[in-house]
Amino acid sequence: MSAEALLILLLIGGVAGFLAGIIVKGYGYGIAGNIVVGIVGAVIAGALLPRLGLFPGGDIIGQIISATIGAVVLLVIIGVVRRIA
Repeated sequence: MSAEALLILLLIGGVAGFLAGIIVKGYGYGIAGNIVVGIVGAVIAGALLPRLGLFPGGDIIGQIISATIGAVVLLVIIGVVRRIA
């Protein structure tokens, strides 16, 4: 993986995690946490969205939207698990 690709991955993860934290209020994980949430959200969205018949565009905006959707799903799941535990 090139340095440029890694930088883009971190940027998309950070933005997606930040947006998901705003959408799902009460979850602030800081910069590193937002990046991790965003990257894991992108993986979740990559598995979930095609099964629902949704294929976001290949541009950076589509990737951010997709990763944000996955990150929101992740934060909702974390919230449910925290309430149960």
